[in-house]
Amino acid sequence: MQATAYTYDPDTRSGQVLLDDGTPVPFDAPAFDAGGLRLLRPGQRVRIEVEGPKDGPRITLVTLQTF
Repeated sequence: MQATAYTYDPDTRSGQVLLDDGTPVPFDAPAFDAGGLRLLRPGQRVRIEVEGPKDGPRITLVTLQTF
């Protein structure tokens, strides 16, 4: 699934992404660390993996979108 980085706090390594429909979804440090990233800037396109129900997904991976 693709999303856009919305917020990112380098101290906690957590933040939010915006889904393509504009829904903000938070991610935590383990999801950020799983992607192997060192930094994330708002506006970057990212690939995310989620688990859980559609009305309350939990992000398990955030990494850069590559084509």
